[in-house]
Amino acid sequence: MGRFQVVGATVADGSGRDPADLAVTVEDGLIAPPGAAGERFDADGLTMTPGLIDAHVHLGLASPIEPQFSFRLSAAELAADIFATAGAALDAGFTTVRDTGGIDGGVVTTIAKGKVRGPRVLSCGPVHCQTGGHGYYGAEWEPTELWSSHHIPGLCALSMQSGNANELRGNVREAFRRGASFLKLCVTGGVVSSHDQLTDTQFTREEIAVAVQEAAARGTYVTVHAHNNEGIRNAVEAGVRCVEHGTDLDEPTAALMAAHDVALVPTLAVVEQLLRDTAGTGLNESIRERVLGVRERMAEALAVARKAGLRIGLGSDLIGPAQHHRGEELALRAALETPMEALVAATKTNAEILGLSGEVGVIAPGLQADFVLWNGNPLENPHLFADPANAIVVVKAGHVVKDLR
Repeated sequence: MGRFQVVGATVADGSGRDPADLAVTVEDGLIAPPGAAGERFDADGLTMTPGLIDAHVHLGLASPIEPQFSFRLSAAELAADIFATAGAALDAGFTTVRDTGGIDGGVVTTIAKGKVRGPRVLSCGPVHCQTGGHGYYGAEWEPTELWSSHHIPGLCALSMQSGNANELRGNVREAFRRGASFLKLCVTGGVVSSHDQLTDTQFTREEIAVAVQEAAARGTYVTVHAHNNEGIRNAVEAGVRCVEHGTDLDEPTAALMAAHDVALVPTLAVVEQLLRDTAGTGLNESIRERVLGVRERMAEALAVARKAGLRIGLGSDLIGPAQHHRGEELALRAALETPMEALVAATKTNAEILGLSGEVGVIAPGLQADFVLWNGNPLENPHLFADPANAIVVVKAGHVVKDLR
């Protein structure tokens, strides 16, 4: 990697400070203090941001959903889709992602070893759902015990089902054995479900607390898929650290989250994806009816969360083959907040939520040299984030992994 310096770029360092024209020095994979450098890269006219972080991805759902879970796709095709999607995330400027269900540990280690292109990946392994709850995509006639036959060891495993607290304890221990670095539970119904409603609550507070206990024993945390307030309150009172989606979040529940320092990760891009092309994700067109109205409610929930002072991260939640425009999440957030607030959510705040603060998320000496050079200024035109072609140069841990100059 050696030492090099990027000069001429307008630098938005992820802290929320105003952009400035700075030279950024890289040495041995880290941002180095300013000083004499080796090779110099001219970035005149480009904008530098930290490498983006997506706090809610599903690399293991990179194939059409219904064919994947009806044994119509080979392991080879599933693997090809997973690794192509990982590479596409990197090309879109995302140098770190948190996979919230779908991949097995082999994907994380294969990318980390550099055998395929991809971002830094933190994974929960399989999602934990109650028997027949959100996260289960087997056929209605399919016996519950056959669900694990959809898993491909080392590659993909969407979810594990638990019928009681003891089964959940065993399953979360198994997830950690397979390499999970945190846990995710589904505590309400979901949008892309055919057998439950967003108003359903799933897992009891006592059951959720079992997962929290097991995660704490390993120095990590639990996040939850949750759309309704009762499910969110159950999870917060059980000790989880983060809530995904939060579609119907109200003020009392947001206040409870704030009191317990629980973060929120809204997921807007998947809603737009499903409204535009439900069939393209490999889901039944009827799912589109379940999505109607979610966009507006999620926007309202974001406003409630901001008013309560919550830490608000950013996640795309894209599913199916069309995951190339991951940066659309920033453009959607910028329309509801400001472009700078969207950028900080996708960098500094996400790093805090993922437990990577001090390693990634801002451009500062001593941190990993993860950054992107953008064609134009996405803080003036946030739609630039949505098109991977605008990420001219992507650097991950000091390595230039994309260069369109």
